[in-house]
Amino acid sequence: MTSESAAAVSSGWIDQGRVLSGAMHYFRIHPALWSDRLQRLAALGVGHVETYVPWNFHERVRGEIDFDGWRDLPRFIRLAEEHGLDVIVRPGPFICAEWDNGGLPTWLTYDGPIPLRTSDPRFLGPVDAWFDVLIPVLAPLQRTQGGPIVSMQVENEYGSFGSDRAYLEHLRDGLRSRGVAVPLFTSDGPTDLMLDAGTLPDVDATANFGSAAADAMRVLARRRPGQAFFCAEFWGGWFDHWGHRHHTRAAADVAAAVEPLLHGGGSINVYMAHGGTSFGTWPGANIDEGAYLPTVTSYDSDAPIGEAGELREKFWALRDLFGSVTGAALPVPPPAPIRQASRTASLVPGSALLSALRTVSDRAVPSLLPLTQEQLRQPAGLTLYEADLQIPAGDSVLRVLEPRDRAWVFLDGELVHRVDRNVPDEGVPLSGEGTTGRLSVVVENEGRVNFGRHVGEAKGLLGGASIDAHGVSRLVHGWVQRPVDVQVLTELPELPPMAGSSAHGAFRAELDCGEPADAFLALPGWEKVYVWLNGFLLGRLDARGPQRTLYAPGPLWLDGRNLIEVLSLGRAGGDLEVVDQPDLGVEGP
Repeated sequence: MTSESAAAVSSGWIDQGRVLSGAMHYFRIHPALWSDRLQRLAALGVGHVETYVPWNFHERVRGEIDFDGWRDLPRFIRLAEEHGLDVIVRPGPFICAEWDNGGLPTWLTYDGPIPLRTSDPRFLGPVDAWFDVLIPVLAPLQRTQGGPIVSMQVENEYGSFGSDRAYLEHLRDGLRSRGVAVPLFTSDGPTDLMLDAGTLPDVDATANFGSAAADAMRVLARRRPGQAFFCAEFWGGWFDHWGHRHHTRAAADVAAAVEPLLHGGGSINVYMAHGGTSFGTWPGANIDEGAYLPTVTSYDSDAPIGEAGELREKFWALRDLFGSVTGAALPVPPPAPIRQASRTASLVPGSALLSALRTVSDRAVPSLLPLTQEQLRQPAGLTLYEADLQIPAGDSVLRVLEPRDRAWVFLDGELVHRVDRNVPDEGVPLSGEGTTGRLSVVVENEGRVNFGRHVGEAKGLLGGASIDAHGVSRLVHGWVQRPVDVQVLTELPELPPMAGSSAHGAFRAELDCGEPADAFLALPGWEKVYVWLNGFLLGRLDARGPQRTLYAPGPLWLDGRNLIEVLSLGRAGGDLEVVDQPDLGVEGP
């Protein structure tokens, strides 16, 4: 027996009986749809809803903390209670969740890298200030005070990241000292490596996995004898990355993986029960074997309850399983959400890309070498870097160095090259007679890494640019950068139209809608676009796939005329399509 298992184990909420739970993130669902999705979750046969709290969603700008509207976490928790659900809260500060920067605010590293997720005071100071605001919001909603919150998590999968025990202890003590009285838990993968570093002796340990439940239960039983088993994340589906196939998992396979857990007396949280959408620029990214993998806009995750509320075969298979375990009569789910009829609309070209970005940027910052998005105090989005080039006589090569994550390279206003951080770049061949040119580089932050040691990495044009000739590499100096935080844009500029419909830039379409209802937007043939509906940034589409449609929830539509705006970085395609079915791409392993 390890010293950990010999220590006193808290009398946790999982000891109160079997827990059946489903994960659902309020920040990925339009607040007008929270009630509908919670009703569907209750009809799945669970008695609990689990949600993360993304710090950067509530405090995107340092010191400006928001719990209103879409960020009204107490309202979501009270709605869950109205639908008969207890609530499990995972307050972070790190959440992973395929969310930008794992939920950590970008402003933490504006003045340079700091040891994130450690007991270093440079990290703990901001964490404590955040918890000083967050926990008093949650504490009155605990079961101990008559509310629906029955448990809270300490950090998230820390055993997959580091081994700073003092950090976990500080978080545990900070939760308790601020009034958290419900049982606490940690969650990690079901291996000794992860559980060694991610757990605390007096905090319930749980496991995350998608298969081999019996193996996980044996590991936890060995380490925590007498503690009831809880799978804090049962992965019944998975998320997608741009350029890779869409993940699905058969309902029968999911049910077969869940059965031994339930038959062994274990408790479960289905992750995700309803995935929702990472609207705007909120999707995160991963690094796998050195490759950067940005996550798509949809967080459907092949969940039992689809992105737009549809009930899949997986929903009914799990509902049958959960019903057989509880023996309770389950609520009838609400009817399928109404969807708009399919139709098309022409996109009218507006301002050219570079003109649009110069117009919407709130400042122009000069520097000798390019500044990162952190140095520009820019949370996310696009940055336009511009400099004058001295092009030598003869042949040379222009290189754009270390863009994070993609760069669109213009010379004198013409798109001449694209650079992807994953692809070795041979540069742009130049030939001149000692001429000059205007270099414009649009660098796209495709999402900050949300898992592992790369969380907190810098974004922007990290290496600048050079002109190489005759074995010599000459750096380009004298830059002006214009940050464009597309997340907060509510409209694109109406400048004189660009020449031709195939240029890169802003486009718009107007659509009549008799009765606001759900729809999906497609832009076939377009290379890379950002799409707004009535001033709300739905997200991104990318020709690399797999995702081919953006979910446009009914509450965002107006009765009458609706404005759809598109910012195109690459080649343009055909008409805008409004369709009544999602297309999340070709399925694969």
